[in-house]
Amino acid sequence: MTMSTPGGRRKPPTIHDVAREAGVSRGTVSRVLNGGHYVSPSAQEAVNAAIRRTGYVVNRHARSLITGRSDSVGFLLTEPQERFFEDPNFNVLLRGCTQALATHDVPLLLMLAATEDERRRITRYITAGHVDGVLLVSSHSGDPIAQELREAGVPLVACGKPIGIGSKVSYVAADDRDGARDMVRHLLSLGRRHVGVVTGPLDTPGGVERLAGYREVLAQADIAYDERLVVSGDYSRASGEAGARALLARAPELDAVFVASDLMAQGVLAVLRESGRRVPEDVAVGGFDDSPAAVAATPALTTIRQPWDRISSEMVRVLLAQIGGEDPAAVILPTELVKRDST
Repeated sequence: MTMSTPGGRRKPPTIHDVAREAGVSRGTVSRVLNGGHYVSPSAQEAVNAAIRRTGYVVNRHARSLITGRSDSVGFLLTEPQERFFEDPNFNVLLRGCTQALATHDVPLLLMLAATEDERRRITRYITAGHVDGVLLVSSHSGDPIAQELREAGVPLVACGKPIGIGSKVSYVAADDRDGARDMVRHLLSLGRRHVGVVTGPLDTPGGVERLAGYREVLAQADIAYDERLVVSGDYSRASGEAGARALLARAPELDAVFVASDLMAQGVLAVLRESGRRVPEDVAVGGFDDSPAAVAATPALTTIRQPWDRISSEMVRVLLAQIGGEDPAAVILPTELVKRDST
């Protein structure tokens, strides 16, 4: 149903049109649009059917004036813009969160804040009430934005356990340490004894936990921790290449590498190829994430699968619950070893 103005321009349907079509009061329609409280099932069904027939679309600006909410959520990535386009994990997570929020008719705003100026601008925007809550991705220790948002009372859910900001921030994480343990055990089970590691950034939860898992399994196997076999990366392919070159120079006897992300593992595989090392015959390689980079690698990469769909849906669930007044919560999800041709 659409109305026409005297000039011929089609007028969008209003809440009054929906009420008339459904045979209910305007107040009943309003209650349905705001959660369905104190509305009978038959009236709710009639209103929803009328919305479909009329093509009515909620005026979010008008509703926000009444509820004090923006009815939108921010997806905040504290990384340089090029990392967003290079690392497939961010796109997978963004898509999953967008889909999970769509079932609640809540739009998602992408925010990139890599520099101090960008973080200041984004923090002002968020704390001014332009979004109801924030999904925080790739938080580094010492990054003040999570603490500032928490102190401002902004509902917040981090992807990965935040470092250095206390226990009052909700988060959803894969079990990074257990995933690393599974991978290193797998490499040792192949008879490898000179297992190197390219870590993630050691100011991020994934970087810290995956290195800890590597060290734990070596200790359990009575293999001495050798600093020559440990290099740090930043989850980029270039840092994987640099890490592989460093490992080969320091420890020519290297026979396996645990790489803390699939994208870095692609870089490791390229350098091993250039050096004449066969994978997996000479050097076995294991990654982490089970991102599209794992399948695209040559050879296909043995890796640790993070349950991205569940991570996305849980982040959204926990955030919406917090926006609704619930206390912060933490969710840790299991990982899975996926064996392919690189080991």
